[in-house]
Order: sequence, then structure tokens, then C-alpha cells
Amino acid sequence: MVVVDGVLGRISETHPVGGLAENLAGDEWRGRVGSSWAAEWVRTDRSFVGLTDHLVEAVSAALPLLAEPKQRAVLDIGCGAGETALKLAVRRADFDVTGLDLSDDLVAVARQRGEGQSNLGFVAGDAGAWRGSGHGSGSFDAALSRHGVMFFDDPVAAFVHLRRLMTPGAPLAFTCFAAREANPWASEVAELIGAPPPADPHAPGPFAFADANRVHDILAASGWRDARPERIDYRYVAGGGGAPVADALDFFMRIGPAARTIATLEPSMVAALRPRLTVWLDAHVEDSEVRFPAAAWLWRATA
Repeated sequence: MVVVDGVLGRISETHPVGGLAENLAGDEWRGRVGSSWAAEWVRTDRSFVGLTDHLVEAVSAALPLLAEPKQRAVLDIGCGAGETALKLAVRRADFDVTGLDLSDDLVAVARQRGEGQSNLGFVAGDAGAWRGSGHGSGSFDAALSRHGVMFFDDPVAAFVHLRRLMTPGAPLAFTCFAAREANPWASEVAELIGAPPPADPHAPGPFAFADANRVHDILAASGWRDARPERIDYRYVAGGGGAPVADALDFFMRIGPAARTIATLEPSMVAALRPRLTVWLDAHVEDSEVRFPAAAWLWRATA
């Protein structure tokens, strides 16, 4: 049971608050979750606006331009709607970028966005088992992921497989959220809606890789070398436009851990939550946007 402004409601036993409500299995990304993110790609990309360039720069810097032009193959793991892959392909004409994602819907959006970019392609598949190849030799010269690696059911096995797709010495760069407490867009909304901490903090989900020590062990166990994290503090943009608070409220109702929990509530409980969420969001308006402090890890490693 949860109580919201005196309204008592029962959470569906098939969609409990917290715990399993944040766990995202592959089937969900292939279906409902992937479809939601595909429909919301403009706002999800906006939420990462302070982080994306750090990741693109890390990959670009790891493979400097060669004196003699040579195409090098780069794999974007869990590419979503294609923003990081597209930015990298536009920035580096010497990269052949392949974006890989579980969701057919997200891949369809990415292909549309990348239309006309000759050094960019997208494919649907499970990164933990996909056996595609890069340019020329068949292996990839680098890999990246923006928040796409926290959802593996077996992270060690997945990273072993990904390493085997790389050329020896290929750089890997990926981002993932740091501690929940450093991301009040998630921790504060969980408190507002009465969601307890996840039953298993390491289960596939947005904060599964928050523990840097655990991630280091996963990469070491899967054969990646020289793994090192860098904490990136940025602003998570949740709302904008002419009515940023209403925009942010709609966004949180549709995407992320809050949306998954709110979807389990009775309509009367959702109606009772809206005013509290509105006040909370209004307190985070900056320069006509709803912004929150956010923190992520930028990991670098070598195959």
C-alpha cells in the first residue's frame, strides 16, 4: 500500500513499486519501453544534452586522425534513437559508425535521423549476442554507449562478447548514471511518489552501474584492460518550451522510473500526485527550463 495526500491505493502485484518496477528486461526494450523511448526521443536526447558531447569527445580523442586516411569501424551499443552515433559520424568522416539497439522502433527513428549520412548505419539486435561485423577486417576499432550497458542480464558475458567484436587495443567509452542520491530527478521523485529503494540495486535498470567498484570488476572479469571512470556532473533537462513545468511533468509521466511506478497507480492517486509534482518541478526552473543536478560515470577501457 502507498498513501498520497491521504489517498490510499494498492500497487498491482505484477508491477510493484521500486524493485522490479525499475528492472528493464530485454523483452521490454523490444516492446513497450522501446516504443515509448522512440516516441519521446526529442525529450530524452534533451535530458542528456550536458553529457553527450563528453562521450563523443572521448571516443574521438581515443582514435586521432591518421596521416594516411583510413576508415575505422565504431560500434554504438544501445544506440537508442541514434544521437550519439549521428554526432560521431558527422564529426569524424573517417569513422564508419554502426548503431545497435534491441528496439526495432528506436532503430527505425535512428535510421530516419541518419538518412543521407553515408558513414552511418543502424541495426536491431542484442549487443550481448549480436554477431555483426565492422568495416574491412570484420572487427570494430572502437565502441561507445550512452547509458546503454546497464540493462544486460549477464554483464560479464555481454562485455566478453563485445570485446570479441573489437580489434586488439580498441578503446571503449560509455556513460552510466552515478549514485541515485546524486541524481535528484530520480531520488526526489521516488520519495514524492513513495517508492522504496529497488529490491536489487544491481538488477538491469538505470542505476545498475552506479557502483564504480562493481563496474570495474565486471570489466576486469570480461577481459577489458585499463578500466577507469570519470565522474561527469551536468544538468538533466526535464522540461522546456513555453510551459517547462507542464512539459517536465508530462515527460516524467511517460519516461523513466517515475513513469513505471505511476502507471501502476489508481487514477485518483495520480490526480493527487500531480499538484505535488508540479510544485517540485517549479522549484527547479532555470532560464525557462526545468533542470536538475545530475551525475554520471564516463568509463574508458581497452580491448
